[in-house]
Amino acid sequence: MSTGGTSVEIVSLAAPVSERALDELAEVLADCVEGGASVNFMSPYSPGEARRFFDKVASGVASGDIVLLVARLEGRIVGTVQLGLDTPPNQLHRADVKKMLVHRSARGRGVGAALMAAIEEQARQHGRWLLVLDTVPGESGHRLYLRSGWLQSGTIPDFAQFPDGRFCDTAIMWKWLDRD
Repeated sequence: MSTGGTSVEIVSLAAPVSERALDELAEVLADCVEGGASVNFMSPYSPGEARRFFDKVASGVASGDIVLLVARLEGRIVGTVQLGLDTPPNQLHRADVKKMLVHRSARGRGVGAALMAAIEEQARQHGRWLLVLDTVPGESGHRLYLRSGWLQSGTIPDFAQFPDGRFCDTAIMWKWLDRD
């Protein structure tokens, strides 16, 4: 995908995830938390803490429970999203979309939309046609998901906190993919 002369490359990372990729992923996560994103972590949040989080994600990639996509601009990881495939036996048709993150320096270039299109394709390849996620209503991710055809089932008040401690609601969202 080209974004104003710069090409966004979307790649699925396989196990073992490289040290460089883990460090770059940690940088993206730490930047998002520093920027105020409600993605489970509180300020202050260090790149070391973010690296430990992605070390766990890499274990999920190795076990086959997680598909990890990254977006690269000029060879550097600037975004990521995960597809959680670890569902109960009666829910093998669905998957969880998790941790859709774009570094603040890369926002507004179509990185998030490219990641979402690619994660939907990954879901199809894994036989998953119902996707679910939660997000803060009114924030940039929420607007992206609505533009991408996701539907909102409801809102839970004071579900989580922003990194600075303020409470925020969460929107429960879902999307049916074409079943081939």
